This record gives sequence, C-alpha cells and structure tokens, in this order.
Amino acid sequence: MAKVVKRTFSLTEEQARFIDARVEAGGYVSGSEVVREGLRGLQESDAAIERWLQEEVLPTVAEMDAHPERLIPIDEAFDRIETKLRARIKAAE
Repeated sequence: MAKVVKRTFSLTEEQARFIDARVEAGGYVSGSEVVREGLRGLQESDAAIERWLQEEVLPTVAEMDAHPERLIPIDEAFDRIETKLRARIKAAE
C-alpha cells in the first residue's frame, strides 16, 4: 500500500453530507476512501485531457500551420454546418 499522508481540508456542508452518505450507503469504509476515489477520477480526467491535447489538438494545430491555405473563416464554417443541419432536418421531415 502506498504511504499515507494526512491532510486537513475544509468542505462545504453539502460536500460533507455527500461523503457521509456514500460511506453510510456502504460503498466506502471511510470518508478518506471517498475523497481518494474522487481524486483518482480527477487524475483520470486530467490524463484524458492531456492525451487528447497531445494526440489530437497539437497534431491539428501543426497541420493548420503547415497548410494555412486549407483554413476557412469561422463564419463560413458555421454557415456550412448550418446548411448541412438544415438539409438533414428537411430530409427527416
């Protein structure tokens, strides 16, 4: 088991009630477990965002920098999207 470091945090009453309810429901042995689970979720979310940035956003930016002639103004992009959506709505009617 990893080394445990004790910390003290202030919570809102709502947050404290949430933690207590999770423990009382039997899903966790202690409030500390609830908080650790929440932190693991935050870590996973941060890691997913970092992967998205590295794997999708940065390559897209690099592609845009390499081929600026492919870029279109935002107004034109929204017009194209709106036109496609209207066509789909009309086709569904």
